[in-house]
Amino acid sequence: MTVFLLSERIAFPPPTLAEKDGLLAVGGDLSQSRLLMAYRLGIFPWFSEGDPILWWSPDPRLVLYPQDMKISKSLMKVIRKGLFRVSMDTAFEKVIRECAKVHRKHDQGTWINDPMIEAYCRLHESGYAHSVEAWLGQDLAGGLYGVSLGKCFFGESMFTQVSNASKVSLAVLSGYLITKKFDFIDCQVATEHLNRLGAKEVPRKSFLRQLRRALDAPTLRGKWDYHREQMQKT
Repeated sequence: MTVFLLSERIAFPPPTLAEKDGLLAVGGDLSQSRLLMAYRLGIFPWFSEGDPILWWSPDPRLVLYPQDMKISKSLMKVIRKGLFRVSMDTAFEKVIRECAKVHRKHDQGTWINDPMIEAYCRLHESGYAHSVEAWLGQDLAGGLYGVSLGKCFFGESMFTQVSNASKVSLAVLSGYLITKKFDFIDCQVATEHLNRLGAKEVPRKSFLRQLRRALDAPTLRGKWDYHREQMQKT
């Protein structure tokens, strides 16, 4: 088993050298420069509380093409009724902390720890990380967050407190990305939930090729604005 040990120098081995389970490297830091380099190379951090930073590039990779998201009739009814008020980049830290709570509650790992929260909040402040929020009244009912580079959105996590809130958030994000001509959403690893919504696995080689093309486009930095009318037009 070959796992690379990172030094203080901001660099990564080629993602194609990752182990069968996707593990590529250990160590380094969560600085903005290193995180952005990792995402550009198709690598992301994922580690449990108390462990060193682990870097992954799984094969295959789960990808959702925004135009291929499956929106059921029942979900479309929820969207058209306007049950949830949807916003973007208005409560980033709250969204990421809610995602962390959900994973801890269901014993799915606690990689969204304080260092990770601080690192992604810095990315948000720099205009690279974004959140989608679904509100029920004044309460945050669900949402998601991720990183945007070029024409790729790297989805990190989502949560829901009210049925359909996270699905609405993802549907809104997909519609928004279509209007901005994004290529795909990187969902990292397969889950039944995302598969049902239209995500599909692609070989890492294909994913990296698509990623290189997506990164040729300029990055849509800064706060993202969303108006509900946009979703109804897509």
